[in-house]
Amino acid sequence: MFLDHPTITATNSFTEPDRIERLTRVYGYVVALADLASNTGFIEKFSQIHDHKGTLIVFWHEAPTEDEKEYFVKAWSSKIGDGSTNVEHEV
Repeated sequence: MFLDHPTITATNSFTEPDRIERLTRVYGYVVALADLASNTGFIEKFSQIHDHKGTLIVFWHEAPTEDEKEYFVKAWSSKIGDGSTNVEHEV
């Protein structure tokens, strides 16, 4: 069992707690995509996901591949995410 999961934060999360719930679902979706792709070590590559007013920001320990970036776009643009492709990456 992996115990060191990334931090999940959101702007206005105290007044809009559903933002954290949405990010938790997005995180699960992203990890499932990585598992399906047999992308071992993926979880350790990023440290935080943050929802800033409808933009998903992913903070990485090391530079992601294009496929890894696409996991987040797929999850964020889905019905469990924000429905948009507004995803930024910070290394």
